[in-house]
Amino acid sequence: MELELQTTAGDSVTPTAIIPRLPLWIKVITLTSCTLSILGSALIIGTFFAWKDIRTPSRRLLVILSLTDFWTAVALFYGVYTDFMDSSVDCIVQSIVSTFMGTSSFFWTVSIAIYLYITIVKTDTQLAGSLTKYFHVVSWGVPLVVVGCAAGLQKLGYDKSQVSVGWCWVKLTTPDNLLWMLLTGKLWEILAYFILPALYIAMKRHIYAQGHTQDCYRFQRSAVAAMVKVDRKLTFIPLVFVLLRVWSTIRFILTLSGSPAINNPVLLVLHGIGNTFQGGANCILFCLCTEKIRNKLLPNMLCGPRSSCCSCQGAACCSFLRLKLLGPKYVLQIEANGSVNREDEPLLTENH
Repeated sequence: MELELQTTAGDSVTPTAIIPRLPLWIKVITLTSCTLSILGSALIIGTFFAWKDIRTPSRRLLVILSLTDFWTAVALFYGVYTDFMDSSVDCIVQSIVSTFMGTSSFFWTVSIAIYLYITIVKTDTQLAGSLTKYFHVVSWGVPLVVVGCAAGLQKLGYDKSQVSVGWCWVKLTTPDNLLWMLLTGKLWEILAYFILPALYIAMKRHIYAQGHTQDCYRFQRSAVAAMVKVDRKLTFIPLVFVLLRVWSTIRFILTLSGSPAINNPVLLVLHGIGNTFQGGANCILFCLCTEKIRNKLLPNMLCGPRSSCCSCQGAACCSFLRLKLLGPKYVLQIEANGSVNREDEPLLTENH
């Protein structure tokens, strides 16, 4: 069976040509990406509830983000696996779940960036904590209103994979589908491209400036290395987000221009991975690339949760560097083997 290529006409997308159906190998890659994202999100959530000493406010926000990524990946997995050919009931339900959770994921990603910015740059942990309730209102409320209106007006459903990779999203048969594609994802995605880099660049500059204060001249080489790791993570967070999501935006623009390049297999694969792998990417950044989580995970993976053969009681395992905010002036400082006030400890440290 074949699908219709779409081009723009006014504020909508209309059919003009025929393209082949989504190849099986692309579906397999996309389903694999969904599975890895589901597992990665589950690992972030599981470690949070398994170990009390990592239950910080910033990681709690990460867990909420992981919940949205988890259900987004589950819904997209179902959509790709089912391979819808019309706007059936389960196609619409899949679109509602994936659109709501995916849009919420954008808001929570930006919320975490704002939280870290206020904590690190403004050094106001009390203000950062007080904003959490507003993060919930905006990050759940806006997607709920948008998706609720879209579903109520019957705008969600089968999209012929022209703006997706096998899953259902916005019906291309509606005359105002462009508006609803923007409201149910693309608008927030594009805004995040600008907001996230701006916030993380500001954090990097703040850490760089702190590194040139007179206190930093007393840092040991290992402490400087820890600062470099934090700085590197600040680079990777927005970079990974953009690298994952940009292919979806490119394909969206190509669809609006009527370009046949939207059916390019490489672009389809990148789009499929980018829209489904956010949970896996967060797991790599905040679990596998975080020393404290690794030190907890590896003994359990290699020896079992109750085994002592990989005990982490020794100094070699428990020695790790910490970035913290100290004192009334919240001076940014790195130290080894020190106690930390976990209410002030940001998500980006080697502890988290």
